[in-house]
Amino acid sequence: MKTAADLQTLLRQIDHKSYPAYKDTRGKYQFQQYVLSIDHVQGDPFAAPSKVSIIVPGKVAGFDGKCYDSNVRKIAFQDFLLRRVAAKIKDYSFKAKGSGKSGLLGISHPGQEILERSACTVNTANGDLTVRMEIGFPANGRTINAGELGKILFDFLPLCVRQTLLSSTCPKDSLEKVLFLADDQQYIREELKRKDLVAFVADGAVLPRKSGISSLPMKEAVAFKTPASMEVALELPHHGKLTGMGIKKGVTLIVGGGYHGKSTLLEALELGVYNHIEGDGREYVITDETAMKLRAEDGRSIQKTDISMFIRNLPNGRDTKAFYTEDASGSTSQAANTVEAMEAGAGVFLIDEDTSATNFMIRDELMQRVVSRDVEPIIPFIDRVRELYEKYGISTILVAGSCGSYFHKSDCIVQMNKYQPVEITEFAKKEAESYPYTLGDAAGAEKPDFCRVVKRDAGFAKDDRIKMRTDGLDGFSINREEVDLRYVEQLVDSEQLTALAYMIKNMKLHDFDGKKTLGEAVENMYNRIREKSFGAFCGSGQNGQGRGGEGGDAGSVPGNLAMPRKQELYAALNRCRELISV
Repeated sequence: MKTAADLQTLLRQIDHKSYPAYKDTRGKYQFQQYVLSIDHVQGDPFAAPSKVSIIVPGKVAGFDGKCYDSNVRKIAFQDFLLRRVAAKIKDYSFKAKGSGKSGLLGISHPGQEILERSACTVNTANGDLTVRMEIGFPANGRTINAGELGKILFDFLPLCVRQTLLSSTCPKDSLEKVLFLADDQQYIREELKRKDLVAFVADGAVLPRKSGISSLPMKEAVAFKTPASMEVALELPHHGKLTGMGIKKGVTLIVGGGYHGKSTLLEALELGVYNHIEGDGREYVITDETAMKLRAEDGRSIQKTDISMFIRNLPNGRDTKAFYTEDASGSTSQAANTVEAMEAGAGVFLIDEDTSATNFMIRDELMQRVVSRDVEPIIPFIDRVRELYEKYGISTILVAGSCGSYFHKSDCIVQMNKYQPVEITEFAKKEAESYPYTLGDAAGAEKPDFCRVVKRDAGFAKDDRIKMRTDGLDGFSINREEVDLRYVEQLVDSEQLTALAYMIKNMKLHDFDGKKTLGEAVENMYNRIREKSFGAFCGSGQNGQGRGGEGGDAGSVPGNLAMPRKQELYAALNRCRELISV
């Protein structure tokens, strides 16, 4: 390995040369407290910035192994360090001058959710820290300005490492709070299982957000207060006693007038599959981690999915046990989303009437008398909601503002009144007696067939010339294939979509062999992830080859990845329009 002095000598040699001479700096350099790895050098000052990694040995970083002795602590610890680094380098970005992106210092900026990110990883075997970031190598025009790069590499970065990645300079109280909160959040998740709950919303939680484009908490918002009949008291390991609303397994209906907070509560439950940072207001809003938001999605593709549980006897004779379309209707798309969520292992369905297809959710009595079930291909969700719970163990939390028929199907009914919940199950059930659901449920359905086999794509025979692009939270593309994820609402960061693109590329190269089912391929991927983290699907450690380690080799793993859930990988695969099924 070269030394920091070697790098200084090289920079002096290439100063004022043509910009491509920066390519000579690629490699690893031993600094006093860390290794600097220059992984990719931009070819032009106006191109995407260069990629570098900083590796701090565990003995130098000095953090106690208790910071990462569980997976939830490890992710919280990495998130804590990343936020510190991001805040520090912001002070130095563009302090080095030049043309184009000269002097840019960039790194992942986490939001309110705590996600596992490739930008900062810890090796639990030895405590080594790896931080991946971008640097705009300075230039005057297209001529190297090595002096300005020297300021970044020999002044700014060493200071950043000393102030953010060493235990000696880390505020112990702040780190302890982060780790204790992670412990408490995990404790609540385990309590959900022990108490047969699917969600918990703590008293005092702040659910409304600042605006439609900000996930920060709304100032002066009404704090959440639990109805006495739904109160659950927990004794957390660090926080101590915490009370809140426990939502039991089964069918829960959330009703109320417009603008009273129904959808706000559901949105908080959607994102309760992730842990949140202190001060978010939803730190103690915890939902079953397999929960999936379902909605209508006009125009999505469906790849030979068995939707016969909800749609059958189509007048054109099309097969609904292996249904295929490039342009689904609202009801057909929501049927597919529901069955695909079952395949993905969802234990809870989260549904908002406002974003659902009406004819998928319900057909009222008058309509069923005029248009009989015999000639209607759609079996509405209301006729399956009890079956889904009683036969498959899948709970439903449904927001409804106009459909009272669900009163008959619900185990618990909550009315939101000025952002406060009121449990009205007994009252609503009594009122429903005056409007009996007389037609009864449809006959029971066969379990959907989840045995789709995906062929190898000939275009992925080699791991080269495969182009990927992420378009914010809207979707991504692999070569010419566009994957639309606009309506997969539990994706919260574009870095999750970038990771999904890498994962699917890797699966097309190594898993889709014409023998494995889609489910087997997904399980293989997550088995690799449990062993190698991001190195399972990118970098030198992917597919068990090379030396991946935890997080993969520093220079071979991009720094812009955030780990998605298994449910979102299923969702992305199901929206691949060129997924070729047997």
